[in-house]
Amino acid sequence: MSTHDLYVNGPQETLWQVPATGAARFSWEYDDGRDRLLALYQKGKDKQWDGAKRIDWDLEVDPYDPLGTPDEAMTLYGTPHWAKMTERDKGELRLHYTSWQFSQFLHGEQGAMVCAARIVESVPDLDAKFYSATQTMDEARHAEIYGRFLHDKLGMLYPVNDNLQALLGDTLRDSRWDMPYLGMQVLIEGLALAAFGMIRDTTDKPLPKQILAYVMQDEARHVAFGRMALRDYYKQLTDAELKEREEFVIEGCYLMRDRLRGVEVLENFGIPKKEAEQLSEESEFLHLFRKLLFSRIVPCVKDIGLWGERLQKAYLDMGVFDLGDSNLDLLMAQDEEIAEQLDRDRFEEEESARVAEVAGAIEEGAAS
Repeated sequence: MSTHDLYVNGPQETLWQVPATGAARFSWEYDDGRDRLLALYQKGKDKQWDGAKRIDWDLEVDPYDPLGTPDEAMTLYGTPHWAKMTERDKGELRLHYTSWQFSQFLHGEQGAMVCAARIVESVPDLDAKFYSATQTMDEARHAEIYGRFLHDKLGMLYPVNDNLQALLGDTLRDSRWDMPYLGMQVLIEGLALAAFGMIRDTTDKPLPKQILAYVMQDEARHVAFGRMALRDYYKQLTDAELKEREEFVIEGCYLMRDRLRGVEVLENFGIPKKEAEQLSEESEFLHLFRKLLFSRIVPCVKDIGLWGERLQKAYLDMGVFDLGDSNLDLLMAQDEEIAEQLDRDRFEEEESARVAEVAGAIEEGAAS
């Protein structure tokens, strides 16, 4: 079945074209480069995996409760709309919200793949080109996995959110080579990581937990790459150049905070847009979710050296300023460990099943 047939509201165009800007840069310096980036490149090569094999796609998913989302987390909970809904209606709402979330993950991963390829093209240093090439493959794998989950397990997709598309477009149209790092590695991927982590840590459904944990293991490397590259580069910039990038971060953060709310889902349930926006604003869960969305972005922005007065004021206004002191390295280490623990658990289950199978065959042989 065509993906277009699965969209709740089909995109106006099946192909979105963003004009290329900036220069393709070649480096004729083939020395070893920076040890930290080359170590990350080696890790990127070592950690490649096959989504068709590492993930257990035989696990069943209930499309009407894909993530085990509690009632209290639903935007309509406690409203007159909720009181009128049947259990089937509530299941449909869960399906639509999960489809909307994972569709934005899918579109974002395709954007990350394109941005990583743009970095390979435009970054001046060969060691950064090497690592970006491994990231491009990672992002392709993530898009493949989210696409498969939406096609095979949910059977429903949502188009890319207008504001996510706008931020992607702004990132790709900018001719400065560092902007794909800043727009994608720091803002879009930072937001995605926080959203992935919230679902990974709260869902009791094994398939989405596997998908999110393994994707996050890759993303931990990507954020580390962006931090290394931008931290080194931003030390060389003037105050005026840093201010331009801080303005981009401020605009992007407000855009993501205010516009990525799943209003499209409520509209598909017959709620007018203005009312849907109001209900989203009043949702206690969404307020908490918004703050947690910045748990990966704020410390990263501070770490790379973008911490001017206007940016700090914006984060105070958003109520996320205190997140600047979060230990990003610890969060990334936890992402790695959770994925590795899932692998260990699955290996032990498979090993136990093989042992039981062999023991059963021995018993059967002895009995006969």
